[in-house]
Amino acid sequence: MAEHSLNEHSLIAAYRADLQARLPADLADEVLDGLAEAHDKYLRLGLPPDQAARAAVTELGDPRTITDAFRRADPARQLARTLILSGPAVGGCWAAALTTARAWNWPLPAAIPLLMGLTLAASAALLAAAATTQRYRAGRRAGTAGSLGIALLDTAAITTAILAAPASPWLFTAAACASLARLTHIARTLRRCPISYMW
Repeated sequence: MAEHSLNEHSLIAAYRADLQARLPADLADEVLDGLAEAHDKYLRLGLPPDQAARAAVTELGDPRTITDAFRRADPARQLARTLILSGPAVGGCWAAALTTARAWNWPLPAAIPLLMGLTLAASAALLAAAATTQRYRAGRRAGTAGSLGIALLDTAAITTAILAAPASPWLFTAAACASLARLTHIARTLRRCPISYMW
């Protein structure tokens, strides 16, 4: 973890504050360790403190650019985009299966389709926010929440289809396989998203 002293150069301190406001502590510390090393390097080369601080900040680059790079590479944001792009195909599989099986005649409580519809709408909104926001933490939170919503929806769809004993099992098998593939991808991706990076 990056540390700083009370006599830290004001330019370095300002850079630190800016970056820490944009990124989670773990990610900010990775960058700030490099900043401290660059600053020490320029001091050892004999540059005056002001020039050494400016050279170190220039070497690392603008905090906004660094944050954008982390945001673009964030697994939760990439997952959100993947789910948005694959959503119509998986949804189409389920629509075909449910239509063929006349799912509207299934003896299900009315609250179940309503709850699933609300979950889909909320998840889609969260995924869209994750894919478009310029803020790292907000994108990570929205992407994770939206992905978990889709995972819950896939699990509920598979379970409901099994319990309802559809008349067209091959269509439900195709839809369930699509959902299972999506569930696997969500689980693998979210394992690479440390909870600490959300805060």
